Amino acid sequence: MLKNRRGFLKMIGATAALAVVPGIGRAESSPGRRPNILWLSCEDISPHIGCFGDPHAITPRIDALATEGVRYTNTFTAAGVCAPVRSGIITGMHHTTIGTHHMRCKAKLPSFVKAFSWYVRQAGYYCTNNSKTDYQTGDIVDAWDESSSKAHWRNRKGDEPFFAVFNFTGCHESGIASESKYRSVTKDLTAAQRQDPSKLKLPPYYPDTPIVREDWKRNYELITAMDAWAGRMIDEIRQAGLYDDTIIFFWSDHGVGLPRAKRWLYDSGTHIPLVIRTPEKFRTAGQGKPGAIDDQLVSSIDFGPTVMNLAGVKVPRYMQGQPFLGANLPGPREYVYGARDRMDERYDIIRSVRDKRYRYIRNYEPLKTWYQYMNTPEKGATMKEIRRVAATGKLPPAAKLFMASEKPVEELYDLKTDPHEINNLASDRKYKNILERMRKVHLQWVQDTKDVGLIPEPEIMQREQKYGSRYAILRQPDGDELNKRLGRIAALASEGKSALGELIKALDDEDAAVRYWGATGIGNIGVGAASAAEKITAALKDESVSVRVAAARALCRMDRPKKAYAVLADALNSEYQWGRLQAAIVLDEMDEMARPLEDELKKALSKQPNKYITRVANRALNEINGTHKTVR
Repeated sequence: MLKNRRGFLKMIGATAALAVVPGIGRAESSPGRRPNILWLSCEDISPHIGCFGDPHAITPRIDALATEGVRYTNTFTAAGVCAPVRSGIITGMHHTTIGTHHMRCKAKLPSFVKAFSWYVRQAGYYCTNNSKTDYQTGDIVDAWDESSSKAHWRNRKGDEPFFAVFNFTGCHESGIASESKYRSVTKDLTAAQRQDPSKLKLPPYYPDTPIVREDWKRNYELITAMDAWAGRMIDEIRQAGLYDDTIIFFWSDHGVGLPRAKRWLYDSGTHIPLVIRTPEKFRTAGQGKPGAIDDQLVSSIDFGPTVMNLAGVKVPRYMQGQPFLGANLPGPREYVYGARDRMDERYDIIRSVRDKRYRYIRNYEPLKTWYQYMNTPEKGATMKEIRRVAATGKLPPAAKLFMASEKPVEELYDLKTDPHEINNLASDRKYKNILERMRKVHLQWVQDTKDVGLIPEPEIMQREQKYGSRYAILRQPDGDELNKRLGRIAALASEGKSALGELIKALDDEDAAVRYWGATGIGNIGVGAASAAEKITAALKDESVSVRVAAARALCRMDRPKKAYAVLADALNSEYQWGRLQAAIVLDEMDEMARPLEDELKKALSKQPNKYITRVANRALNEINGTHKTVR
């Protein structure tokens, strides 16, 4: 069947194949041979690459590629963790738009959303992926001619152009955390390629201890092993005589796999290296000059549309990514955006906007600490060391900052003077205009992209079944109005007592997501919201489990837990698994106040629909019994 499809395309041309897809442009004609395109992707690294100015990096092959290509110095991922980012790369869309924003979820996509590689295949390219997918949806089909550990551009028949992806997994955070993996990945490094941990410069938000330095050393050595791998992939192209027929991309899926980087929206978690070498015959005027530095803002959702553009395929209107190479480019980006939502067992809704100099962050759940307890990072030596040194009271100031029990509602950083994003300028009046501009851009982006991440997860699951996809939830006939109300009340929920009246009114809204944020905001105020006690008590009977749990949390924070217990116990056994997780998280936050539900938490340690509920219930029990100090 595949062979017939290729023969058909050769007979009638790729343009006809694309013409049948609504909203999709035809493949543009191309004189002569179209370029092959090779992606060399890796995991969990920031621009700790020699050509990006890192003095400790040992990366000769990527550095050499950069001398023949272009370094993109302002490239950012849309999240600080792999799966949400990869879902955005394959679709060219924000993960908060299509509902793939929670780490480890499986969203249903609308039927018209295709993998960008699907369009490239329809244009006659042989497309392979070796081999990571992690798209957080089962709806990405027909994306590849082959996707496996054996997939390779060599497997194509004839001389058709190819788009081939190879992914290096060795520099994943597990390569730092696991002694055996670290040794396996770096076994071929020479003595000269090893790092002296005492000579490395640590970020200021880490304690300076031998254990932390060892992890930082491993990060560099894993990158050196990756560099050798990248060199082998490039050599294969050279040896096949295809080097001057192939555009080569090198990039990472997000920042370094250590605390306050991976999973976070700071530069440490989202700023990545991107190098692209374009053979001279495929360069559009002014692009691809060897050794050039390009400081335009690039988002990871732009990678796919750029490949499409280089392959002569028109980017469909629904995609939010935009090409930054090739002909007929749109205007350059003014901003790139990021979003963080549930990371495994912990919710923390955070959004960011970055221009070339400033980063703005909005913390929609500021009462949660930066370092919530999460199973995976807590296994790492650096996170354990941060906890250990924090207990002694000897953390350096920047590291101590991120152990605070709460976050500011807004963060603003000047990356020119503060590259590690330590000095929050949000309250500095000298930056008032910049803060207001970035805040406005953020709020507009939430509206324009129809951010479903502001809807509690149990509600998302129910509405996905009703409307067919998460994308469709805020695109119903009343979706625009709901989108406005939702964005407004979610922001007001962290505004404090001045918003109490609006939050109380929100409890009467017809939509459960708005009521949820009303109850959450009242809970954020706590004892100062005593005038809302009657309304919040009534919300314990709401039809939505998310609203009921948020109301129970509010009563607990108002020091009125008695009526909340039954609701939390019931939610802990809810038919909605994410409602169970919400209830477990509230009980974890309550510390000693959760003791009356100790037996219910013990029951939650088994027979749960997902492991996250068990993890949080266990944490809550440990805190009740004094096994751990409070970590939320």
